[in-house]
Amino acid sequence: MFRYIKVISLVFLLTSNTVFAAQQVALPKRIQANYVVSKDGKAFANVREQFVITGKTYQLESVTKGIGVYALLGERKLISTGKVTSKGLQPRHFELHQGDNPKKALFADFDWSKNTLRMLVKGEPREAKLSSGTQDLASFAYQFMFLPRPIKNDLTVKLTTGKKLNEYSYKVKPALELLNVEGGQYKTLHLVPTDQNEGKELWLATEKNYLLVRFLMVDEDGAKLEQTLTELHVE
Repeated sequence: MFRYIKVISLVFLLTSNTVFAAQQVALPKRIQANYVVSKDGKAFANVREQFVITGKTYQLESVTKGIGVYALLGERKLISTGKVTSKGLQPRHFELHQGDNPKKALFADFDWSKNTLRMLVKGEPREAKLSSGTQDLASFAYQFMFLPRPIKNDLTVKLTTGKKLNEYSYKVKPALELLNVEGGQYKTLHLVPTDQNEGKELWLATEKNYLLVRFLMVDEDGAKLEQTLTELHVE
């Protein structure tokens, strides 16, 4: 089941050439967002995220708990820490933990001075070239806050899963879409992957700092996987 959560929680790094203008909007210092994850309309997990900015640093924790029988698989926890810069989030360290099994834990350290990403997978070290703007599975969704307003240009999303680096391209739909979800009613910007085989779509709340409201994809078996906002607190 957590294979699906991993895909749904896919993370994206935004490599936009434009710089966020801080004077345009006051960014929140603390965000708590809760989501429900479903497969073909049936809920199987809840996600609770907390994002905090202190000075020029940030800390983010995302915890996924299964519902019913899926709870037996244990919690899935993502942790990301790093700096807040004029271009957005700059991760320093990322961790992924699956239940109490240390063999499933993943670690990634971002060495920006040497442009090197160092990962630890099942105790084995891996390295990859680090490029500007790269995010991790936890931080990617919060990087949208730092894009210029309004978002009009197509986006390139780059992220590490803790095992490797991935890159995605998105087209921005020109018309805003109104979404009614358990967490409220939101005007959203709809991002669609240029590669339809990826099958991932994002809806971002334009009046809530472009925070993620909905995530949708279809897996290789044709199942519809969805993550939807149920509660949001912003300070």
